Amino acid sequence: MNRYLVALAGLLLAPAALASTPVNINTADASTLAGSLDGVGLAKAKAIVAWRDAHGPFESADQLTEVKGIGASLIDRNRDAIQVDGARPARKAKPSRTARAKADADEG
Repeated sequence: MNRYLVALAGLLLAPAALASTPVNINTADASTLAGSLDGVGLAKAKAIVAWRDAHGPFESADQLTEVKGIGASLIDRNRDAIQVDGARPARKAKPSRTARAKADADEG
């Protein structure tokens, strides 16, 4: 009897554990988003990708509210799983005048 209860509990809890898998909303494709975020099906996931393609990377999870069909409650439900790494790609640092002068001297 106990084995059945443990198995039943596992079956009931498994979808919740799998539904909110950490995912980077700036790099994931639609099928990954749909499979990782609770309440996000393929249609909403495609809308997220389309918004990202049109407007650039998301700067925060809350910016998802700009996507049609995504509300604050859906974001709150998935907040722990939503990652926004790469929102602002690092720019290459410009070499200083000293470094440029040294490079010019080394070449000449």
